[in-house]
Amino acid sequence: MKNFIVGIGEALWDVLPEGKKIGGAPANFAYHASQFGLDSYVVSAIGNDPLGEEIIENFNEKKLKYHIPVTEYPTGTVQVELDKYGVPLYDIKENVAWDNIPFSDELENIAKHTKAVCFGSLAQRSTVSRNTILRFLDTMPKDNDTLKVFDINLRQDFYNTEIINESLHRCNILKINDEELAIISNLNGYPDIDFKDKCWILLGKYNLKMIILTCGTSGSYVFTSGKVLFKPTPKVKVADTVGAGDSFTASFISSLLKGKSVEEAHDIAVNVSAFVCSQNGPMPALPSEYTQDK
Repeated sequence: MKNFIVGIGEALWDVLPEGKKIGGAPANFAYHASQFGLDSYVVSAIGNDPLGEEIIENFNEKKLKYHIPVTEYPTGTVQVELDKYGVPLYDIKENVAWDNIPFSDELENIAKHTKAVCFGSLAQRSTVSRNTILRFLDTMPKDNDTLKVFDINLRQDFYNTEIINESLHRCNILKINDEELAIISNLNGYPDIDFKDKCWILLGKYNLKMIILTCGTSGSYVFTSGKVLFKPTPKVKVADTVGAGDSFTASFISSLLKGKSVEEAHDIAVNVSAFVCSQNGPMPALPSEYTQDK
């Protein structure tokens, strides 16, 4: 039986102007998927330190399942500054626990029973975690219903062409924003064409089921074979945008897994991410109107 929805990669503390908030894109993804009633796991690593203990306490309070071994490296932190629009700027500490996620028999068993995973490029900046993530992906069920979501999440200079191409070849859904699409297009040698054509090229080149393209306040697009959908971004008073993209991905994938159409999933995702933008931090409790079946 395939049971699990997994976010694999970084679990860390975002140190924001008002204080620290638990975060990391895979952890945000798993938490929001759990709010849709799905059996979700965070896969990461922590240090043998108070910050690591706090992460586990936080996930226990949220009733979020996790596979998070303790390592000899410190628990990860990110210094987050917000610009005047509430958009985060990150200073991500290196050589931390989530750079050193070990592969184990327990993790192999989780992978064998995973029906959807979300992974990014950031945790692949280190060889140890990169190998663990790729091995996890290769261990997952091979059938066509299994979803492997590459939420590319480019940060600072923690990525390269090899990491991106290897991940694109292993995923079947790409989640990307407009700035990241421009970077990928430059790396692949087609910087000056229309953004829709860039997405069609990626969809075909890597044989993807779909591409989810978010463009901030300008809206979002979903590209599937021969079809593109657009939805405007709801207008809200922004507290900060930390974790909004992760909530979009989680609510979109969760809705698909619960039998919603692509159009319905897209509508839920834009509303959830707008709500998260209106709250402080990446893991607010979501209103039941978004998470419960109607």
